Amino acid sequence: MNEDSGDRYRADAEEGQRSDRPLGDSVPGATRPGDGFETLAADSTAGTDPGGVSPQGDSVGGRTPGDSDGEGDPTAASGSVADSAASGKVFLVGSGPGDPELLTRKAWRLLTDADFVLHDSLVDDALLDQLPASVEVVDVGKRPPDRTSQADINDMLVDLARDGAAVVRLKGGDPHVFGRGGEEAQHLAAADVPFEVVPGVSSAVGAPGVAGIPLTHRDCASSVTVVTGHETPDKDESALDWDALADTVVSGGTLVVLMGVRRLSNNVAALRDHGVPAETPVAMVQKATWRDERTVSGTLATIEAEKEAAGIEPPAVTVVGNVVDVRADTRELLDR
Repeated sequence: MNEDSGDRYRADAEEGQRSDRPLGDSVPGATRPGDGFETLAADSTAGTDPGGVSPQGDSVGGRTPGDSDGEGDPTAASGSVADSAASGKVFLVGSGPGDPELLTRKAWRLLTDADFVLHDSLVDDALLDQLPASVEVVDVGKRPPDRTSQADINDMLVDLARDGAAVVRLKGGDPHVFGRGGEEAQHLAAADVPFEVVPGVSSAVGAPGVAGIPLTHRDCASSVTVVTGHETPDKDESALDWDALADTVVSGGTLVVLMGVRRLSNNVAALRDHGVPAETPVAMVQKATWRDERTVSGTLATIEAEKEAAGIEPPAVTVVGNVVDVRADTRELLDR
């Protein structure tokens, strides 16, 4: 889940974790992936990625990302790293909600041909482990205690690109959904550094979907609102209009709250105080598309107790609205 905040969770205990090795003084925090590749999914064909690209960067048909002499060649698309490396360029890339197989083919092509990959805390090690040894991997996650400031990230992107490097700024989810992609794009533009945005699947959409909760439904929801739950609802200068959010839910809209696990009680209270009925359905999806994904559901009156009983922790997406009840019709088949 792409969404920069203290709620970001790094899966330190995951099996197959990347073994970082220092690369010298070229970039603070730079590491190079180990030699033992994991497959992107346990049942996938050995040596291939979701788009038919091998971990070594070979594209479909045996072509490499640097090849661009064939008309219609998928690797000859605009924005290839090989085309831009001479002058330096930054690619703001979304990696999706967690499962490496949800990475786009373009994102994988750029990753395997990059000079540097600067990644956030929620990018799966199973993905990073498959990058070629030529790619320098830099963890710039914001999770304490090794928190990298946004100013340092901005400076690193500019400096590397000006040195002629092809740089992938890899973010969980989508770069522009609470991922600070907009801020980084502005900084790069102000510094006259070429950049490109490669969208990813946001957890705001992906998490409810894999849990069997459609964000819209002809019978019960015609609008979706996505907000950050990391902000305290009762602060004097709250950027969120809780009256409007409550009206959205009451009128049948869907509310998606990102980064709201630790402030769930505050957010529930804010909705209740602004007129949302206690029986309104609510679900929380933890670590969507990861191996330890979990979903709990209830109502505004019960979701806090359900969360505590299940031990739900960040990252998790909260969905409020009648669409949550659709899960009951699909859960049995989804869980098989």
